[in-house]
Amino acid sequence: MPLLEIQNRMERAALTVGRTPESVRLVAVTKGHSQQDIERCVLEHGRFALAENKGQELRDKKPLFPAETEWHFIGPLQRNKIKYLEGVRLIHTLESLDVALELVKYAEKWGRAPALLIQLHNGEAQKHGVDESEVPALLREVRALGLEVRGLMVMAPYQEGPEDSARVEAVFQRTAELALKLELEELSMGMSGDFEAAI
Repeated sequence: MPLLEIQNRMERAALTVGRTPESVRLVAVTKGHSQQDIERCVLEHGRFALAENKGQELRDKKPLFPAETEWHFIGPLQRNKIKYLEGVRLIHTLESLDVALELVKYAEKWGRAPALLIQLHNGEAQKHGVDESEVPALLREVRALGLEVRGLMVMAPYQEGPEDSARVEAVFQRTAELALKLELEELSMGMSGDFEAAI
């Protein structure tokens, strides 16, 4: 789907539910795309955050872009991969205190820590994330380390057809309600197939 079409659909979806288009942010995933493709996209459509789901790819791509580029990490967060995340502004996939403790060690070397989103489990057995009941305790423990937790991230359950859209919307709704209850301001939800439901 062309990026301009995505941006237009995002704007319409936001206005339909009474939100300002500026309250919704696009994060472009660079996985599998060349530097030239990404630069062309940024030139044509303006600046937006870039995201990578593999630590080594992020490490290799980051130096190819201007220092002010906003990088996010969206892949499974493993202790042995944190070393590749220097300069990342936001990590979307925190799911354990052990990883947060390791992040604190690296943040001391880097001079700053990335902000965090706690990944919420979506109910599918093979997916990552924290059970809803465990989020408040993890939030307290991570904040006690001095790390900034901005919100929650959830991946929609796999959809085989339109009949699954109610299940996806329910996951997004439950995540938004939990964020509101915990006074968290940021949500990372929706991909190219379900971003309108997320908005």
